[in-house]
Amino acid sequence: MEEKKYNKKWSGKWKTNMNREQLTVNRKRGPLSKLMNEEEKHKGGIHELSYDFGCRITRLFQYLTEDAEYKEYVISKQIYRSGTSVGANVRESKHAQSDADFLSKMSIAYKEADETDYWLNLLHDNGYLDETQFNSLNTDSTRILKILTSIVKTLRQKVGKE
Repeated sequence: MEEKKYNKKWSGKWKTNMNREQLTVNRKRGPLSKLMNEEEKHKGGIHELSYDFGCRITRLFQYLTEDAEYKEYVISKQIYRSGTSVGANVRESKHAQSDADFLSKMSIAYKEADETDYWLNLLHDNGYLDETQFNSLNTDSTRILKILTSIVKTLRQKVGKE
């Protein structure tokens, strides 16, 4: 069997160093979505950023539950739910029926992003993520939180809730 650069040891499944961003194919599920590079992230809007973040969180979940040696399931499920919910609520806001509805969806997205930040810190502080892994995800999380904070603050002023 041909060894790949991300293959530590063949034992029926691929073991990786969490460099899922470099992979283009998941051996079990097929092609992976292309992730945004830093330049694209600087230019991207909240819809693109939250979708990209959801993709990364999905890969983190897979890494923590399937590929890592320690098989973490409880926190993994929590971060998966909150991290993918950010993009789902941002997406749902596109079809808001009013400014108040839009504000509600974006506020929920903000809360989910904040919860995801909590789970990321917990995973890092308990040794499930190394410094590089954590910093990469935390940078994206912080970027999304800042954008959502700005959106929610502006909308609250527009709707007259502040």
